[in-house]
Amino acid sequence: MRTAFLKLLAVMTVVMLFLAPGATDAAAQDAAEPTPVDRSATGGAQTLEDILRRQRGEDVPLDAGTGGANSGFANQGALSNSELWRGVRQGQAFTTTAQNPNAAILVQDEGTRWLQTRQTVLPTYATYAILGMIALLALFLLFRGRIRIGAGWSSIKVERFTGLERFGHWLLAVSFILLAVTGLSLLFGREYLVPGLDWMHARMNPDAIDPNYGRDAYAGFALVGKWVHDNVAWAFMAALVLIFFMWVLRNIPTWTDVKWLAQGGGMFTKKGHHPHARKFNAGQKILFWLVILMGGSLSASGIALLQPGEYTMFADTFAKLNEAGAAVGYTLALDTTLSPIEEMQYAQTWHTVVGVAMIVIVIAHIYIGSVGMQGAFSAMGNGKVDLNWAREHHDLWVAKLEKKGRIPRPAGASNPNTRASSRAMPMRAPKKPTPAE
Repeated sequence: MRTAFLKLLAVMTVVMLFLAPGATDAAAQDAAEPTPVDRSATGGAQTLEDILRRQRGEDVPLDAGTGGANSGFANQGALSNSELWRGVRQGQAFTTTAQNPNAAILVQDEGTRWLQTRQTVLPTYATYAILGMIALLALFLLFRGRIRIGAGWSSIKVERFTGLERFGHWLLAVSFILLAVTGLSLLFGREYLVPGLDWMHARMNPDAIDPNYGRDAYAGFALVGKWVHDNVAWAFMAALVLIFFMWVLRNIPTWTDVKWLAQGGGMFTKKGHHPHARKFNAGQKILFWLVILMGGSLSASGIALLQPGEYTMFADTFAKLNEAGAAVGYTLALDTTLSPIEEMQYAQTWHTVVGVAMIVIVIAHIYIGSVGMQGAFSAMGNGKVDLNWAREHHDLWVAKLEKKGRIPRPAGASNPNTRASSRAMPMRAPKKPTPAE
């Protein structure tokens, strides 16, 4: 019985396989070429049947979807190969009749890396640099204390800067502070200021939280800030040129400056003991040249940002660096075929880096000229400084004024410090009597 059942099951299996639909077609398909599909209705493009056949694992003609060499769907050679689209993704420029110099670039892959740098690296290191300088100055004030006038105040004031010099200084200072505030707000705005404004608003108004408060508040400030930044920049450039011509001759380094630096400018020595210095000491000369060079570079990159696509500043710079490297036997291989977009990205990054560096330097300058050193602020306040302060910090300059007879004599009252400091001071010649006398 069991044997008969197994035989019957085997016979039924053979019959079912023989009568199964598509069995003969599948065998024929393995042995023959794929059946052509009529694509005339689609203009040569692939049809739904082509897609279904691929999903079933069946063979599809290689020309499926091209419509032949003369069709609009045919392979166009260099115009549709992978190399072309790889060039598109990497920022290769093509030919266009558009006037915008960036219109020939469809995709710029470098922009992703630039954006990541702009959103993460630059704000992070800018924060470290600014807070680091503030912390360093706070520690210096804590351990060194304020640099005071060792001989005390005198009753004599010496003119240190003229009105024009003070005008140039304050024009540069005020314009730079405005540029720094607006520039930092644009750097930190979207990633830091907007969330900060939202957090502050939520703490102050817990029952009326507005999810768009930070974004809306910052949008108005950023609009005004960009206008201020773009226009105040011209005042900064004008002040930069003015102070350069006023002070360049007085800021040429000398051997006296080397000695001043070797003694640390007297910052870490006993009170009242400072190395020799002319009208500008070595520290002030270093500050002058840093401001001129960095301010000039900042201005150049700023102009490039204000007039996009007009300059090839970084391509030209990279070419010069490549030549300099080759001259000393070192290959830099910097890219000199930068697109207008890449020029803008380099300019923006450089503008930010130099701007933050100048902010850090100016913070130190503001500290020394105000809190850090007694009697220093009046030099740019009313243009006059105390004679004892001038003797301690710029003794060679004071000696030159004394030789020319430009130090005023004491005004009546007997101050011990004044008497001590005025022994070597020439007195003014008496006025000649007038005929009326």
